[in-house]
Amino acid sequence: MRKLLKWALRLMLALALAALVVGAWKRDEISRLMAVNSLFLPDRIAQNFSHMDQAFLHSPISRGKGAIVPLPAGPTIALPDDFEQFVRDRRVTSVVVLKDGKLVHENYYLDTRPDDLRISWSMAKSYLSALTGVLLDEGAIVSLDDPVTGYAPALKGGAYDGTTIRHVLNMATGVTFDEDYTDKNSDINRMGRVLALGAEMDAFAAGLSETFAAPGTKWQYVSIDTHVLGMVLRGATGRSVIDLMSEKIIAPLGVEQEPYYLTDGTGVAFVLGGFNGTTRDYARFGQMFLQHGRWHGRQVVPEAWVIASTTASAPTSADQYGYGYQWWMPRDAHPREYMGRGIYGQYLYINEGQGIVIALTAVDPQFRDKAVQRSNIEMFRAIADKT
Repeated sequence: MRKLLKWALRLMLALALAALVVGAWKRDEISRLMAVNSLFLPDRIAQNFSHMDQAFLHSPISRGKGAIVPLPAGPTIALPDDFEQFVRDRRVTSVVVLKDGKLVHENYYLDTRPDDLRISWSMAKSYLSALTGVLLDEGAIVSLDDPVTGYAPALKGGAYDGTTIRHVLNMATGVTFDEDYTDKNSDINRMGRVLALGAEMDAFAAGLSETFAAPGTKWQYVSIDTHVLGMVLRGATGRSVIDLMSEKIIAPLGVEQEPYYLTDGTGVAFVLGGFNGTTRDYARFGQMFLQHGRWHGRQVVPEAWVIASTTASAPTSADQYGYGYQWWMPRDAHPREYMGRGIYGQYLYINEGQGIVIALTAVDPQFRDKAVQRSNIEMFRAIADKT
């Protein structure tokens, strides 16, 4: 009996030591998984969204050595009477309003600060679209109607075989991808675990095999389409999106603070939603688009691309929005009115006719509600009218 007890104690000690070794080895992965599980908790979400680098793998996007391009101050505007209630209802964390390129309103809420680098979520898609337009203009991409497999051969034989660059830009690939954030087993949440565990996003995209429609025939919001676009850009240039984004977009903008991308375990940028920057710098990007890609004497993004990408061109759907190349337009859009959007209420709203750019971030749990989305657009228009 004593001998048996002795062996049992040895076994328990060995198992405990093994658990400690595995725990130390997988500490970072476990920490990131825990971060994913607590990311959207009501009492943490505002701070989490401003400090994603504390929980996830990430890489800086160099702003270069150029001077900060200032946002000149304009006359302070009177906001709509119900704006403060809107801020409370939508759990807004920051808002910056530009009128004719001048800063006319700025404020921060829920204990966030002007220099916080905030997660953009799907507003990041509009940044990648801009980069795509630059590379197309430079000739690295020959045609938007080229198959994605010509630039990303790892996708051959999977769901993306037969799709073109235009299809992924338009979210019209027909690839089956469940974007339900409330379902822990949905594709979007499985993808989140891939990111948290430091696995490969490329392998995840290449592993998708099901489609629901022929490419180009139906529009459906499929976030992984944007990752495939990133694969195309990397394949076309032999360079990382992080380096390309720095050289072609971020450095020319003269941003205030160096932004960063969340990355997978191989250092590949999480291009479909992992861009983090300040709200003022989001506004700079929006102002550059309002000016048809021109920024302080330099054509950063080709004018033709700005117009094409922000014009509805995807197959129509029952959604209240139209879709261009990773940009949204209200169905009843005013001339040259468009936006970048991200989950939980991230917006980059641009109204060229009224000279308005609104960069707004939030932690709104009702972001999926169609009536809420509509009221957001109406608030942006009311702000524009006040100027």
